[in-house]
Amino acid sequence: MKKIIVLSIFLLGILHLTSFAEKYGHDLNVGFGIGYTNYYSSLAVVQANYELDAGRNFTLAPFITFYTYHYAYDTYIETIVPIGVKGYYYFDQLLHAGPKWDFYGAGSLGLAVIKYRSWDNGYTGDRSIYGEPYPLYLDLHIGARLHLSKTVGLFLDLSTGVSTFGLSFTLK
Repeated sequence: MKKIIVLSIFLLGILHLTSFAEKYGHDLNVGFGIGYTNYYSSLAVVQANYELDAGRNFTLAPFITFYTYHYAYDTYIETIVPIGVKGYYYFDQLLHAGPKWDFYGAGSLGLAVIKYRSWDNGYTGDRSIYGEPYPLYLDLHIGARLHLSKTVGLFLDLSTGVSTFGLSFTLK
C-alpha cells in the first residue's frame, strides 16, 4: 500500500510539472500486443497511456497494461497489471521526419499488480510468470507513429517486455 501511495504522489507531481512545459503530447494511445513470460511463452496484452507535455521533444505518459497467463496443464492463471509512467523522447527533428511521422525511444517505470488465481495442489515450483523483481515494472521501448489525420494515427511500439500495435488519438 505504501508503494501505491508513493507512486500516486509521483504521478501527481509529474502531472503538475507538465502543465508548465512546451505543448507536444496530448495523445491517447491504445494498443494490443504480445508480452513474454518466464516460461518463454507469449501472451496477449492490452495497454493504454496518455501523453502529457514534459519538455521539448519529451512527454510523460501515465499508463496501465493488462495481461493474463493461463496454463491449462497446471490449472494456473496469473493476471498482471503494470501501472506507471512512460517517458518518450522524440527524434523527429534529428531524423528530419515529416509531419506525418513520429519516431521515439522510451522507458517505462511502475508497479506490477499480480494476482494468482489458481494452482494445482502440491505444486512447489516457481509460481510467477512475471520475469521482473516484483513489484517493480521496467521496460525499454523504440517506436514509431504514423499520423493518418490530425486526430488519428497508428503506432508500433517494440520493447524489452511488452510490444504493442495500436491507435493513437490526438486530443488537443
